[in-house]
Amino acid sequence: MFVSRTYTGTLYLRRRPVVRSPSMATHTRLVLHLLLLFIFAVQEVRLVCVDVASDTEAVVGRVMKLTCIYCMKREEISAETKVDWFFIGEDKRKVLIYQYDREPQMPKDVEMYWKGRLTWKGSQDLQDISISILNVTLNDSGIYECKVSRFFEFNSFKHSTTKNTTIDLKVKMKASRDTTALYSEIMMYVLLVFLTFWLLVEMIYCYRKISKSEEQVQDTATDYLAIPSENKENPGPAVTE
Repeated sequence: MFVSRTYTGTLYLRRRPVVRSPSMATHTRLVLHLLLLFIFAVQEVRLVCVDVASDTEAVVGRVMKLTCIYCMKREEISAETKVDWFFIGEDKRKVLIYQYDREPQMPKDVEMYWKGRLTWKGSQDLQDISISILNVTLNDSGIYECKVSRFFEFNSFKHSTTKNTTIDLKVKMKASRDTTALYSEIMMYVLLVFLTFWLLVEMIYCYRKISKSEEQVQDTATDYLAIPSENKENPGPAVTE
């Protein structure tokens, strides 16, 4: 409430309007709530196992990953896992080239051709039991077999499961052009440009809206603080000095 004086020397009481605007505390509280919601959502994220097929085309001189996935069920997490990788060449001989038995290792009697050229690329939970071939050569073309065995024991009950995955690998001198990957890359860049432009438009719109809101608040406060001429000519109840 404030007091205004007219030309007659009489004081008039006028209630000053309360102009409310979002306080800093409100904005801070909203940001904290959103941050807590984000942290809760991140904590609820769980890794999902997806059984994907391996690439079947390799290039001479490069590294080739032979992908082998065997997803576990919840009750299989504590199972014991054993992995054997075999190679079948043109002579149709099935040769053990790599294995996992409590730890990744090469067989003791592995051929000299494979020594130092295979590396373990599996995951810690043994759902991904892939390997990689270093310095690929044309002789690496053939069929690779991934044999996974899991052994379970529930009290006195014992059970085992086996999964075989075959990969028919073709080695080429030069990589062929993958049109699907090219189109996917183009669409990714187009989507990135569109999202950037949309975000820029939204920022400009929000800035203008906030500026307009602040101007309206200032105008409203100025209008209420100004004493209209009608009130001077027709004063309300007066408080004498």
